[in-house]
Amino acid sequence: MTAMDNHDRAAASDAVAPVPDSRAFRAVMSRFATGVTVMTAMDDQGEVTGMTANAVASVSLEPLLVLVCVERTTDMARRVRSGGRFALSMLPATARKLSDHFANPDRSRGWAGFTGIETIEAVTGVPILAEALGWLDCRVHDLHEGGDHWIVVGEVVAAALGDAGPALGYFDHDYVEIPTPG
Repeated sequence: MTAMDNHDRAAASDAVAPVPDSRAFRAVMSRFATGVTVMTAMDDQGEVTGMTANAVASVSLEPLLVLVCVERTTDMARRVRSGGRFALSMLPATARKLSDHFANPDRSRGWAGFTGIETIEAVTGVPILAEALGWLDCRVHDLHEGGDHWIVVGEVVAAALGDAGPALGYFDHDYVEIPTPG
């Protein structure tokens, strides 16, 4: 017998819905704690964009691959497809305002959206947030359709650690602080 007794099994099975709608799906996924990144991209004309992203995962160590999911109708999707390059900046716990800024659909677009935000230039030319705990600079390796999103697979061409400290996380529709180990 597992750690779950019969009463817990019955309660769990009562909570299962055969086909969730998108609202129920989002509610369940909100219980999956994630780190928070800002994805930045540059198109073939040198225009940039940024967005908050938490659908991010490492894929492979040989070659070094990472994935991020991007809604297909967004400015980010257009710039990633056009420029073939992007970066991920892992946010520290102190960067809630940065996360909110890049999650705001009404923010300024292009380089104006980075006004007042300290960045460094990645190997690919894409801006990286200077206060990141770490960052990955990537060239698009592959794009896959995933419903209303693109699954963007990037090959890492450069990476670095920033200052150590607690990370910004997201859980149950709210920010959380992920403490440093030890």
